[in-house]
Amino acid sequence: MRIAAYYSHLNGWEYLQVHQPDIWKEIQDVIESVDASKCKTKVSKERGMIGNLLYSPKNLNESMRLGFNDRGWRESRVSYWVTENAQLIRKTMLMDAKQQKAEIEAAGYKAIASYNQTDFVKDRVAVEVQFGKYSFVAFDLFVKHLAFYVRDVIDVGIEILPMKVLQSEMSSGPGYYEGELYNLIREGRGVPAVPLVLIGVAP
Repeated sequence: MRIAAYYSHLNGWEYLQVHQPDIWKEIQDVIESVDASKCKTKVSKERGMIGNLLYSPKNLNESMRLGFNDRGWRESRVSYWVTENAQLIRKTMLMDAKQQKAEIEAAGYKAIASYNQTDFVKDRVAVEVQFGKYSFVAFDLFVKHLAFYVRDVIDVGIEILPMKVLQSEMSSGPGYYEGELYNLIREGRGVPAVPLVLIGVAP
């Protein structure tokens, strides 16, 4: 596979070029190591495409996972506690999980366990590989990456998406680079408030 296009939000790409060029090179290497032809294994059952051989999101994800894991990238999970009281959430948001729970319960509210998880993190850079439903992309950009940035776990978030040319040979549903680029730009220059690099990949 190859990087067909990328977009830098809040100087995410520029940050990598100045501070972590090796990380950008690793991301390129992982993408280029994926043989997309070996991932074209899904026999379509969808109307209009019945019997067609499509790219398998599962196989593409697994190939990416192996590439990142081989280079020392690992999943990261941040646990926290939530409650119904907005003022209490604001007060406890940046506390560690144990302290959050104690503060919420001391105020007489029920503490509800929650967490954010991201696919790969290394050297304060997070990567999400998204070949799933289009709705997951917005969650990645506006919740996951932002949450890890606000908690000072990462400096840049990376979102890897199929270009339309690749997505058109997948089952219906996955988001694609061109559409998600439009959605991101529509929100304005400062939203979300986290440096990002949107990457579009193609066979």
